[in-house]
Amino acid sequence: MIDVVSAALAVTPLDVSNVDVFFGALEQLLEPGTLGLIFAGILLGIVVGALPGLGPPLGMAIILPLTAPMEPSNGIILLISVYSGAMYGGSITAVLINAPGVSSSAATTFDGYPMSKQGRAATALSISATASAIAGLFTIAALIIFSPALIALILRVGTAEYFLVAVLGLAMIVVVTKGSMAKGLLAGAAGLLVTTVGTAQMTGERRYVFGPESLRFELIDGISFVAVLIGLFAIAEMMKLAGQQGSIAQTDIEIGGGVVDGIKETFARPVTMIKSGFIGMFVGAVPGAGATVSNFIAYSEAVRSSDDPGSFGQGNAAGVVASEASNNGTVAGSIIPAIAFGIPGSSSTAILIGGLLMHGLTPGRSMFDAGGELLTTYVMLLALLVGNLIILLFGLSMVTRLGILTRIDTNYIIPFVIVLSFLGTYVLDYYLVDLLTLVVFGIVGFYMVRHNYSVIAFVLGVVLGSIAEDNFWRGLLLGNDDFPVIGSYSIFVDPTQRPLAAVLTLLIFVILFGPFIKRWFDGKRRASNAD
Repeated sequence: MIDVVSAALAVTPLDVSNVDVFFGALEQLLEPGTLGLIFAGILLGIVVGALPGLGPPLGMAIILPLTAPMEPSNGIILLISVYSGAMYGGSITAVLINAPGVSSSAATTFDGYPMSKQGRAATALSISATASAIAGLFTIAALIIFSPALIALILRVGTAEYFLVAVLGLAMIVVVTKGSMAKGLLAGAAGLLVTTVGTAQMTGERRYVFGPESLRFELIDGISFVAVLIGLFAIAEMMKLAGQQGSIAQTDIEIGGGVVDGIKETFARPVTMIKSGFIGMFVGAVPGAGATVSNFIAYSEAVRSSDDPGSFGQGNAAGVVASEASNNGTVAGSIIPAIAFGIPGSSSTAILIGGLLMHGLTPGRSMFDAGGELLTTYVMLLALLVGNLIILLFGLSMVTRLGILTRIDTNYIIPFVIVLSFLGTYVLDYYLVDLLTLVVFGIVGFYMVRHNYSVIAFVLGVVLGSIAEDNFWRGLLLGNDDFPVIGSYSIFVDPTQRPLAAVLTLLIFVILFGPFIKRWFDGKRRASNAD
């Protein structure tokens, strides 16, 4: 493991082929059509992010099938721009009506809404736009600067490691599940079962293909994970929103304060902004953690390190800076496990992976290979840089008009989203079974949320099932022929030949059994104290 990391860090950042690819990506980024997609994606993301109950997963799910006719890189750019825009958009309602559009802006309500009640809503919104954009810019820039080392590390990952990383992602169900662990494991297992329908790629075996001739034909390709994702996020959310009458904001909103004051307040706290941005980036890189976790960690750190912690919660600008810098910093971190290993750290990155697969881009080595899809990876990172500039310009110029987003009637939102969902799903392959999948998983998603089953655990199963199965079979084929059973399986755990695989195996056991061991030690400690 140490050798692998050392070799990665020793790679010169001036790899000629990678530099050529980088400038090729820069050239593609500057094309008017590409810039237009970034602009459109950011605006759409801000709108869906600003509407509580919608958020980045729903916006990305709606857009996903509409990207099918596009070039792969353009489709991914549109998706990730929606993601980035929504992370900022969530702060608008957090500041104006104390209801975060996305959970990753929840900490913004602590000080953003008090600022709004003090007549400083424009100042808080300007802080949000500035901190989000600046943190997004430097975290993406850092990711690009260190990409040569990251590329070298990823290219040393083989089939056995990819299988184990997929298993590690599935083990994250233990981490991401809130509430009943049994419900989380059941949801994850159900997601895995969805991936078993259709023809197995490595064996050619047909599984669960049944019904009338037309249905059997369409099921040969399996259940579309894109239709599953749209059903889980778009249809289920619209069913939930249908219970709410009128607009999202129930009262009139007044926006006071100044834009320039907000910019000054942000730049007056550079340490908080930089520290929170990198907290978001590193926490976001941990599968299963996500922007919500980084949001509260960054806010807590801002309170801890403040000379006046008692002012937090009463309109302290540092609280808004920390919260908003962290959630846009998370975007940079969260795409690392998504494109490198196919592990979604959140619902949004799960849909991003779905977009990659739909466009024929497999997360892993090829995304970092100069002869593969490295161009797409660089275009995606550069698009995030430009997207953050758009967030800054849009956020500061539209501060006084952002309140209108909270007054859109749900009677317009629901039919619009449902029509787009059905239309987008059908044009994927023109299969009727995809529409049936959309409806079924919309209902499943609605009742999963209502009965506290983890949707992200289900999505982990759907996204990682095929990756785990394919690499498991491929790993067995690459095993030692002298020991057809023990030797084949040893490719996954042999610490002498594959140290990274051994470390991943250890991590899986720690994640799976760590909570039980900790609980056992806590019980022993309490018993000892009682004595």
